[in-house]
Amino acid sequence: MINSNPNKCRIYGIKNCDTMKKAFDWLEANSVEYEFIDYKKAGIAQKHLPEWNQRAGWETLLNTRGMMWKRLSDAERSDVDETKALALMVDYPTLIKRPLLDTGTTLLVGFDPEHYTAELK
Repeated sequence: MINSNPNKCRIYGIKNCDTMKKAFDWLEANSVEYEFIDYKKAGIAQKHLPEWNQRAGWETLLNTRGMMWKRLSDAERSDVDETKALALMVDYPTLIKRPLLDTGTTLLVGFDPEHYTAELK
């Protein structure tokens, strides 16, 4: 279900991600209207990262458990600080944890059914 109201939830991520599919299923099962934005295809990571960083922190946003992180060179993975992490996420949007669900007031990073229930019900 897609929502054209900008005050409703926006979910950012990558369409073919298994965690994204779980989030979509939860949103649809709970009749939550949302707009999906594929941040890899839309090229919006650089635009939104400063705000997401302010709201959630780069440590929360950076996905160090995924395949993209493992593919980085040792030099890219070493001595990561805020500036380096944000630059890496701009260069490699798949390093951003997903989904990112923006309710308008809260930014939920990753999929946790309990957090979704607490925030959206």
